[in-house]
Amino acid sequence: MPTRAKPAVLRPSEIPARQRGGGARTIPLVTRRTGSTSFINGITIFEPGAAIPMHRHNCEESVMLLEGTAIAEIDGVEYPIQAGDITFIPANLPHCFRNVSDSEGMKILWIYASIDATRTLIETGDTRSIDEEHKAPIAN
Repeated sequence: MPTRAKPAVLRPSEIPARQRGGGARTIPLVTRRTGSTSFINGITIFEPGAAIPMHRHNCEESVMLLEGTAIAEIDGVEYPIQAGDITFIPANLPHCFRNVSDSEGMKILWIYASIDATRTLIETGDTRSIDEEHKAPIAN
């Protein structure tokens, strides 16, 4: 019989953020390390004016804007979003999120529909696992 995962309560304020570059840092939450077998999630914090480059994933993604205002660019269409708005992004659709404020931070909660999620940068074609990104340097 397979080992059953144990429940967990995660406190983002106690988990070190990982540098993403370009003024963004990520706090991994539910991952295979917590015992998940079907999805992963986390929080990404954007400094004023920060953005993540255009990319795509090998699975579906949902993003909820927790704080701030943003532009969600999905498959070439720009959508203004505000705190509380949620996106659904089908697999392999190019997208990115940009903090439109030059003075306020922005925070998103992201959920990938696979523990084997990858990110492929549109500009370079570079593909990395989301797990690999979580090994990036810890933010100060």
